[in-house]
Amino acid sequence: MNRKKTATWVIIVLVVLVIAVVIVASCGTARPSRTYVTKYIYPEGAVLDTTLTELPEFREGEILIVHDGYISSYNPEELSPNWVAYNLTREEIAGENGRNGSFKADPAYPGRQASNQDYTRSGYDKGHLAPAADMKWTTTAMTESFYFTNIAPQSPKLNRYYWLAAEEMTREMADRYGNVWVISGPVFGDGSDAIGGGVSVPRAFFKALMAYDGTKYTSIAFLMYNNDEDNAMEKRMLSVDALEDSLGLDLFHNLDRKIQSVSESCVHPEDWGLQ
Repeated sequence: MNRKKTATWVIIVLVVLVIAVVIVASCGTARPSRTYVTKYIYPEGAVLDTTLTELPEFREGEILIVHDGYISSYNPEELSPNWVAYNLTREEIAGENGRNGSFKADPAYPGRQASNQDYTRSGYDKGHLAPAADMKWTTTAMTESFYFTNIAPQSPKLNRYYWLAAEEMTREMADRYGNVWVISGPVFGDGSDAIGGGVSVPRAFFKALMAYDGTKYTSIAFLMYNNDEDNAMEKRMLSVDALEDSLGLDLFHNLDRKIQSVSESCVHPEDWGLQ
């Protein structure tokens, strides 16, 4: 790995986290809306409700795959999602279908995808963006959560501890608020490593959450390194605005601009069971 590029990327992430601390203390203003219209939707004939709260803005040429439990923006160059979005409800987390599925290519998308062989002896886990534990409300949703259009290489420690903790917290908040809108994805850098036949290894992963408590919208985001570092949520939390600045992407794009300006620019950890 190029040490100079790695050091530069680490500095960028640290700067984003510092900015987040400042933004937590002082609410800002939402950025102007941008709209891209050219997109490709799979499977053929699928209908996508583009007004869903959990959706970020679409980029030109976006490949969107619609499943029962989530929507994936797929990147055929990195062989992983750009992001995965879904709405998790209290009723869904009460589902009774246990973890039951095998990692496989997504039959909805005809293009190139990762494979199990790519991950063999790679040192990386097959990390879910929409976790199987969020999809136990139907057997179809559970099966679809194991498609490679919902998977990216994750450090074992991140996947099994810190990312898992964020997923568990999300389910707790879905029970508290009735539903939580979720957007998760990988963050790639110049010269990212690759495993197998060209599956890019993310430098980090992000997760953005939005909820409505009956009186106000509240949000939180996380940016976690894809390595064995301490990625505890309290250390990696930031505002949605700060994450958007880092990604160059407007998350929860369909929310009213005024709602975004208030809810995305501040972090209230107590709203999410954190301190």
